[in-house]
Amino acid sequence: MDASEVSALHDAMRRHGIPGVLTPVDPQNPAGIWRVVDDGGRDVTEATLAAAAAAARRRPRRGFVVGG
Repeated sequence: MDASEVSALHDAMRRHGIPGVLTPVDPQNPAGIWRVVDDGGRDVTEATLAAAAAAARRRPRRGFVVGG
């Protein structure tokens, strides 16, 4: 994932309670490739992207439906 996608993924992670820390692969190049790591420092980027995509597809569990 590149730097332009980081903000959207970070927002999705916070919104859906998905754990992980976004960090650049090369700390000297924050405009380059980024990844998600867990508390143990393991790369969990693919799992996090999949979890964020699945959460975005889910329908809301509560709320109101207003018909016309």
